[in-house]
Amino acid sequence: MADQTYWEDVSDRQEIPSFFRKTDLMNWNRWASVNDEYVPMHMDDDAAKENGQPGAFGQGPLRFSYLHSLLRQFAGDDGDVVLVRVQMRGINFKNDELTCTGKVTGKRVEDGRHLVDLDIAITNQRGEAVTPGQGTVELPTRG
Repeated sequence: MADQTYWEDVSDRQEIPSFFRKTDLMNWNRWASVNDEYVPMHMDDDAAKENGQPGAFGQGPLRFSYLHSLLRQFAGDDGDVVLVRVQMRGINFKNDELTCTGKVTGKRVEDGRHLVDLDIAITNQRGEAVTPGQGTVELPTRG
């Protein structure tokens, strides 16, 4: 894990380090193996075409996990991911380049927990925000 992020060091509107994945059948097969999600339209171009798509496409929960990884990377080993909420607004196809980004929208202390709220999103190589959402992380303090 990278350097630890502390609550005191986070500022409003701060952009956090991005998380990147180029999607392909290898990524999808690993995901399907762990989650028992061998759905034909995610593995086979012909099956996807039967469902009106130009080819096989990635699993939505996998994109959710990419955003969770973005927040996990930001929170560091001593932080926690508290919330990840997303909307699936597009499809990702083989060899799409997905960039996960986040921007701080606020900081608060709630029940003794030091929380940071963020707008998060996945954008493909065409600049389409295919998975916007929100996240909250709990960060350690320097105090």
